[in-house]
Amino acid sequence: MKYRKSKVVFKNYNHNQNLLLPPSLEELIERNHPVRIVSQVVDSINAEPLLDKYKGGGTSSYHPRMLLKVLIYSYMNNNYSSRKMEAALKENIHFMWLSGMSRPDHNTLNRFRSERLKDVLKEIFAQVVMLLVGSGHVSLKEVYTDGTKIEANANRYTFVWGNAIKTNKKKMAVQLEELWTYTQIVATEELKDSAPIEFTEIDSQKIKDTIAIIDKALEGKKIDKKIRQKVGYASRHWPANLDKYDSQEELLGKRNSMSKTDADATFMRMKEDHMKNGQLKPGYNVQISTHNQFIVNYSHHQNPTDTTTLPSHLEQFEKLYGQLPQKVTADAGYGSEENYTFLEQHSIEAFIKYNAFDKNQRKSNQKLTDNLHYNKEQDCYYCPMGQRMARIGTRKRITENGFNQQYARYQAINCKGCPLRSLCNNSKGNKILEINHNLERLKAKATQKLKSEEGLYHRRKRPADVEPVFGNIKNNKGYKRFLMRGLLKTEIETGLLAIVHNIAKVA
Repeated sequence: MKYRKSKVVFKNYNHNQNLLLPPSLEELIERNHPVRIVSQVVDSINAEPLLDKYKGGGTSSYHPRMLLKVLIYSYMNNNYSSRKMEAALKENIHFMWLSGMSRPDHNTLNRFRSERLKDVLKEIFAQVVMLLVGSGHVSLKEVYTDGTKIEANANRYTFVWGNAIKTNKKKMAVQLEELWTYTQIVATEELKDSAPIEFTEIDSQKIKDTIAIIDKALEGKKIDKKIRQKVGYASRHWPANLDKYDSQEELLGKRNSMSKTDADATFMRMKEDHMKNGQLKPGYNVQISTHNQFIVNYSHHQNPTDTTTLPSHLEQFEKLYGQLPQKVTADAGYGSEENYTFLEQHSIEAFIKYNAFDKNQRKSNQKLTDNLHYNKEQDCYYCPMGQRMARIGTRKRITENGFNQQYARYQAINCKGCPLRSLCNNSKGNKILEINHNLERLKAKATQKLKSEEGLYHRRKRPADVEPVFGNIKNNKGYKRFLMRGLLKTEIETGLLAIVHNIAKVA
């Protein structure tokens, strides 16, 4: 039996059909769409700091609120390219709605991001955080701090090393002194009226003057061809090279390395290594503080270690909110005397491990000299054999941040023939012990806090609060390398990511 096929009915389709009343973009966007949250948040903040960046006069400018909304929503959608933002403003209804059908080009968007947001984005970020505080999402009383390294937009293979500069300058000074000594031997008569020259410190002018004297003294002399070539090479290259080294040292500051294509970037060893062999890459040390996985503070640093970043990071927190947090929790990378002292002086409760905290909790890993008895009244220690170790002096040390440390030195009277010597003393003479009493006091205080019930709570919460934020930025957002160059501009990118992270978490 043959069945007749039923008639297929299609919906009307005519893409050339004219519309009497064109649809509104407002109607095409869902009521709870994240783009609406972005618009509401930016409309809620005080834009005066941003408006003050415009001088006025000339042609009209796109409104900074609109441009800020476009940037934030683009970053929310993992779109970091200004050219892609320009395309989205013509093709995406969410961007069209945000911009009110305005179409700024990629140059306008990029200039707004890199220039207009400079020095004001942190204030905008703080306003967003205060909105979260007001809604109960965030508290500024206790924070969890950690850092990560993000690669700079710089050539990975063109770098400057501070130690190499010092070595090259030293070689230059030695070679110049050798040329001067050689000239004094072969041209004694010509140099009899010349003043003696010191080569411990040299500059480009001293090189020029010295080479000029050498060149004139050797004029007409029969000397080794290689010497003549060396004098010529020194005259042509050494002054310029020394000027270059001086300018590079000025850019380096306290750092030991920098990239030639982004002078603010320092070479750091990163986990995300493109060669998978632990290479150093130019980057920035990004520090954040969080609460309930919301970012409440961020800062950029050029030094690769976290230890020296905490005081300036918290000082920025105080600048943003007019107060410091009451409690700070961080990992052992921040457990230094300088950081403990800073937190103590500012009445901040610190739940921060020191390097050997976990090791000290396991008695099996303790050394024979870890728990020597200290007599505070007589200021002396007693070695494992009960021998008195008297104080013999103090050693002072200044950290790279200018923090003063003091180490008390104690020495045993006689280690010769001691049955425990192999376990206690590896030196040839009597055992010398160096103790930083202030650090020991701070470590004991930290241990007490960390082992308390509250300390155990914060230690458990820290990795679940701050570390997932980095995971979201690097893996979910795909942000492992900055787009712009320079400390200030990359900090703008981090600020945008922080604002986006907080808004997206609410949305």
